[in-house]
Amino acid sequence: MSDDWKGRRYRGHGGGGAVYGLGLIGALVYYIQQSDGFWDGVLGVLKALVWPAFLVYELLKLVSA
Repeated sequence: MSDDWKGRRYRGHGGGGAVYGLGLIGALVYYIQQSDGFWDGVLGVLKALVWPAFLVYELLKLVSA
């Protein structure tokens, strides 16, 4: 690392991971509660991992309508 980076502090740049983590937990709980069987639960886990894509898709669909 060069000397230019010494002493620089970056504050407030780590909150996105916490928001995604809480959303992931919430999505896992929701999708697993809604599942009727094992494979629905597996699909729910996969959906919980990509929930931001669903959110952005629906928001763009709403804005463009």
